[in-house]
Amino acid sequence: MFKNTSKNILAEIDQVLSKTKEEKVSLLIEELLKAKAIITLGAGRVGMVARAFAMRLGHLGLKAFMVGDSTVPSIGKGDLLLVCSGSGETQTIFDLTKIAKKNRAVIVLITGNKNSRIGKLADVTVEIKAPSKTKKIAGFNSIQPMTTLNEQCLSIFFDSIVLQLMQEMDETHETMWARHSNLE
Repeated sequence: MFKNTSKNILAEIDQVLSKTKEEKVSLLIEELLKAKAIITLGAGRVGMVARAFAMRLGHLGLKAFMVGDSTVPSIGKGDLLLVCSGSGETQTIFDLTKIAKKNRAVIVLITGNKNSRIGKLADVTVEIKAPSKTKKIAGFNSIQPMTTLNEQCLSIFFDSIVLQLMQEMDETHETMWARHSNLE
């Protein structure tokens, strides 16, 4: 049963990620590389994925933070707020996005709902079309509970972005390990 279930989960992830538009990914990478500081934002399990991505960006040598950390700097022009919200409607995420927009930060949204309230604030939107709490995907029902598929897709999406950034930045496993915490 386990092998069959994991095979079905991987097929769902592939079905969702295969629809992600390359040109939007290229815009995301461009914005990440030119940002003075990158601040990631997400709630719940999506927030955990956003935090992991911020950590990996730091390993790449980029100045990256997660909203809620005590070291998050003031956000402003030249900075990037990377918003992760499957629905694009989470109230707290919307409120923080409005603050970043008011302070002239670039807003990049990773979502399944580009027409959401947060989508209307975003400068760049990358769609990951997995079902969210407020938006079903026509003709697609995940075998997984709640928004699990969205979180899995987001994690793999970000790992793919890291590989592209490594290539763009001429980074290696060794250069990244050199930036990893040694207080373990």
